[in-house]
Amino acid sequence: MVRLSLVPSDEQLNAAIERLIDAERFAEAEQIVARAAPQLQKVLAAALAEGGWFGESHEAEALKAATAPDPDERVAAVRSLLAEEARIGMMVGVAVGWALHGEMTDTQKTEGEG
Repeated sequence: MVRLSLVPSDEQLNAAIERLIDAERFAEAEQIVARAAPQLQKVLAAALAEGGWFGESHEAEALKAATAPDPDERVAAVRSLLAEEARIGMMVGVAVGWALHGEMTDTQKTEGEG
């Protein structure tokens, strides 16, 4: 279970999100994520698998979308499935990032105490 050491208020969270609009602030975060991407992909894949996000039910939905008889229905189903995958990936990815931040913060505190 991931332990969240700091749960921000809605105001703090909204202010932090607004600060990410600053291109320089976001670029720094982007560089850090790019350096960690290979390892983070493994964590994200494990989290998605453990959560059952892309198991048998997902495979069934993908097959259903890909084989819909009506072309317009098929395109709509595939788009819907892709949008849902993106949302799930983003939400799990954010959770992984939040947990990583907590781990790094805990490590920095521990190293600073030693």
